[in-house]
Amino acid sequence: MTEDRHQQRQQKLKEKVDARIASATEVRGILMVFTGNGKGKTTAAFGTATRAVGHQKRAGVIQFIKGEWPNGERNLLEPHGVEFQVMATGFTWDTQNRETDTAACLQVWQHGKRMLQDETLDLVVLDELTYMVSFDYLPLEEVLTALTNRPAHQSVIITGRGCHRDILDLADTITEMRPTRHAFDAGIQAQQGIDW
Repeated sequence: MTEDRHQQRQQKLKEKVDARIASATEVRGILMVFTGNGKGKTTAAFGTATRAVGHQKRAGVIQFIKGEWPNGERNLLEPHGVEFQVMATGFTWDTQNRETDTAACLQVWQHGKRMLQDETLDLVVLDELTYMVSFDYLPLEEVLTALTNRPAHQSVIITGRGCHRDILDLADTITEMRPTRHAFDAGIQAQQGIDW
């Protein structure tokens, strides 16, 4: 390819990108859903939270299904003013107690509703919320109402597999993680600092 052809192609690409940027005029918070069966949903959410904090934005995190084990993201972000509220009962398949899991979920959800009303928060991460809805620990309508009535500038990230269709319908951005290969399937243990 000649330099002239390359330059012409790049100029056309630039014009398309510039036109798309110029047409994006609305300014508001967005609802993002990171779902699918692949690894990386929570990692992507925390990458975005780290970016927000790096730009002096305020963020809050609600973690469902997480236990008391060490949390590298929390270790990094909490000293920078990110509030964490963790369900702390661990995986529901370990506890196997619907009543206590539901109570723990509803308790941490109270913090989630508070964060979704907090005008000072630019970003709220609802990590693994999809399971709480699909397991019927959280009332779907209550979640939808809280998301719909949040401050206009506030962005929200929801993570987890099997996101409910009504939440997907509200979302501005949906990313589906698709597994191709995972080390765990080959018998390699999950590693602190890499997998969690």
